[in-house]
Amino acid sequence: MTPFSCLPSARNATSHEAFLSRHPHLHVPKYRYNETKLPKKENLLLRPFQVPTSPYPSLTNSKLTHPFASISSFAEAEGEKEQNDQGIPLETHREDAKTDEDYLPGMAQAFDISSRTASAIAIFIAFAALSTPFFMKSLGQGVGLKTKFLSYTTLLFGFYMAWNIGANDVANAMGTSVGSGALTLRQAVLTAAILEFSGALLMGTHVTSTMQKGILVANVFQGKDSLLFAGLLSSLAAAGTWLQVASYYGWPVSTTHCIVGSMVGFGLVYGGAGAVFWSSLARVTSSWVISPVMGAMVSFLVYKCIRRFVYSARNPGQAAAAAAPIAVFLGVTGISFAAFPLSKTFPMALAQALSCGAAGAILVYEIIKKQLGHLLVKSTSSHSEPQQNAATQNKNLGLLSDVAGPKGTQLEIVYGVFGYMQILSACFMSFAHGGNDVSNAIGPLAAALSILQGGASGTEIVIPNDVLAWGGFGIVAGLMMWGYRVIATIGKKITELTPTRGFAAEFAAASVVLFASKLGLPISATHTLVGAVMGVGFARGLNSVRAETVREIVTSWVVTIPVGASLAVVYTWILTKVLSYFL
Repeated sequence: MTPFSCLPSARNATSHEAFLSRHPHLHVPKYRYNETKLPKKENLLLRPFQVPTSPYPSLTNSKLTHPFASISSFAEAEGEKEQNDQGIPLETHREDAKTDEDYLPGMAQAFDISSRTASAIAIFIAFAALSTPFFMKSLGQGVGLKTKFLSYTTLLFGFYMAWNIGANDVANAMGTSVGSGALTLRQAVLTAAILEFSGALLMGTHVTSTMQKGILVANVFQGKDSLLFAGLLSSLAAAGTWLQVASYYGWPVSTTHCIVGSMVGFGLVYGGAGAVFWSSLARVTSSWVISPVMGAMVSFLVYKCIRRFVYSARNPGQAAAAAAPIAVFLGVTGISFAAFPLSKTFPMALAQALSCGAAGAILVYEIIKKQLGHLLVKSTSSHSEPQQNAATQNKNLGLLSDVAGPKGTQLEIVYGVFGYMQILSACFMSFAHGGNDVSNAIGPLAAALSILQGGASGTEIVIPNDVLAWGGFGIVAGLMMWGYRVIATIGKKITELTPTRGFAAEFAAASVVLFASKLGLPISATHTLVGAVMGVGFARGLNSVRAETVREIVTSWVVTIPVGASLAVVYTWILTKVLSYFL
């Protein structure tokens, strides 16, 4: 895993060896697959940097320029290996000295906090999870002690699933932003926590189906409420178990596929082959191929367009600043139209989505003008940057041509612009994710509570607000405690990301998911994003994608449904035995 950090000043350094011995974090290791912890980073709000212009970028002084965007260790030449002033790769000077931080718990090291603080946070979350259900109306009013106990247990099962959604799936929104350095891990987690909870509470669906995702035939289980209740709890437990295993190893898997696999296992064993919609299952499994391929293709083209039309422009900084509001307008409009609870009439919904897109574009334009305005003025000066070779500027470049990246102030502007765009798109995706994927946890939870408390066991179940908030709290808890693991995989272990690459991957993934959902194509957001990150890696060359990490991820995808199904069968058998004493 390659550290991304602000490049400090080396004013007092006498040689590059002495400098590297004092700053070992500047080493850029090639591959480190076994790490699951993000490296310790300086807060970019306090320590931004100035784009290096010397042949040895790590020895350039840093000044406060703009608060978020940062440059990775290899941003100078867009993927080229850094070299010192003697032309020797930095890797050869690495000293593998271990520090006490290597032995801190993962959460403490990831957030740069003490182990005592990390333990206190974990204890507080556990206490809140165990005590909050007693104050929820969904625990049951005027019901017997047994029903209250089972309702309490059901709420804990739902929290467990939501916790694992937060630990694994939130990386879809924030992973590329952390990997590119646009946000620190702490900034990303705090931002995502607020937006995920808000999305779950404000946008979470209030109506769900007992037979989740159209996988099981509803009438097969009519009159078998006790069995159906056990199957719903088992599905939550089975999906949560596999998500926890995947999160531990940093594998980004689809939460929807986990629930689907669990429901299929339960339905097949306890309802027979006729209880499963096999055509729906085929559509889900086909997304293993469709999602990453479409994500990779679109992100490849988006990144190539950035290099062709921004990097090759006479003034790349001005080109990036001009393109930013347009890209944000299109992206925010699409996300708003597909994910936000807009008007049911198409003209009004379209107008509302366009208004959101326009607001986002204006916001980005104002931020860029305020934070990067002085650099944009500087970039227009004839003396601010060395002029590029005129022959290179006038060369007729194709879309797939290899274009050298900008340097100096131009690079700082480009990365600053795309950093802000990436942050905004990540915020919108995080808010939408909270509203959409919380149903994977609270859908079966609400259905189980309805069955348990004597509600209708038909096709539609109303979800109370306190259950929506409960699911949002579970997502935030999982994100804070284990979210850094999958964020590390998405942001750093597949390929190296910069703000331009991260934006290309995120924009492409969001576009593919939105259009595919409208067309009814079987698409997984997780699989699409992983494919999009691979696509920007392929745009730089096949060797830029780490094959071992990709193999691990694909393997985890393939076994998700079988493992979920097997665990659901085992858990249902256990629960039916236990519930026979209560129901």
